[in-house]
Parts: sequence; structure tokens; C-alpha cells
Amino acid sequence: MLWISETISIADWEMSETFNRAQGPGGQNVNKVSTAVELRFEAERSPALSPAVKARLRRIAGRKWTLDGAIVIRAEETRSQLRNREMARERLVEMIRQALVAPKRRVATKPTLGSQRRRLKAKTVRGEVKALRGRVEGEGD
Repeated sequence: MLWISETISIADWEMSETFNRAQGPGGQNVNKVSTAVELRFEAERSPALSPAVKARLRRIAGRKWTLDGAIVIRAEETRSQLRNREMARERLVEMIRQALVAPKRRVATKPTLGSQRRRLKAKTVRGEVKALRGRVEGEGD
């Protein structure tokens, strides 16, 4: 059981972990010990998440979201299988917590009349400055 918040928890059947050898340098430890963890969470089939949360989670997960609606997280940073397992679970929890927060609706606003006038005045002043940058008549011809 993985607790996301007070009301949301993920059952063990929704997650599966596979262990294999990590990539990169590390000598004998990398060559013989399966420390890398691949955590697979069946997000699309999860009863704990609402459809809106699943949609946000899909956008947040990006390439980690598979075609069959699962999230695959790989952790191989440390030499310890237990620590890599904890890190993968922490990443999953953080991703789901991010998806739980609904984005604020943007309220369309209109610029004030004063701000519009100030903007146009600044544009005319700037245009006059640029117009004065031209070649001066009667000098050095």
C-alpha cells in the first residue's frame, strides 16, 4: 500500500517492480547485482484516481506513460536495490501529488484605458527617437 494523501492510496496490485542490472560504470557490483528498479504503475486501471487526475497525470508523465496506460519509472542511481526502490516510489508519489492539484482557471482581463494610453505614448516617443537616427542633411557630403 502506497499512501499519496489522506484520502488516496495505491494498492499493491496496481504496481509491479522488476529488478535488473544497472547501466554505466561501477565494476563488479554493476556486473553481478541487480540493483536497478523498474516500477510499473497501472494508472489507467487505478480506481483510486479520478479521470481528471488521470488526464493530468498522463500529461505530467510524458514519455513514461505507455500505450496501455501504465507509468514506468526506472531508478538506478544508487548501489542499493532498496534505496533505488524507495526513490522510484517517491518519484511516483510526487508525480501523482502534482496531478492532484487542479490548475487555476485563468480569468481574462482587459487592460485599463490609462495603461493603453501610456503604452501608445511610449511607442510614439520610441518611434521619434528612432526617426532621429537617420543621416543628417548637409554634413560631410
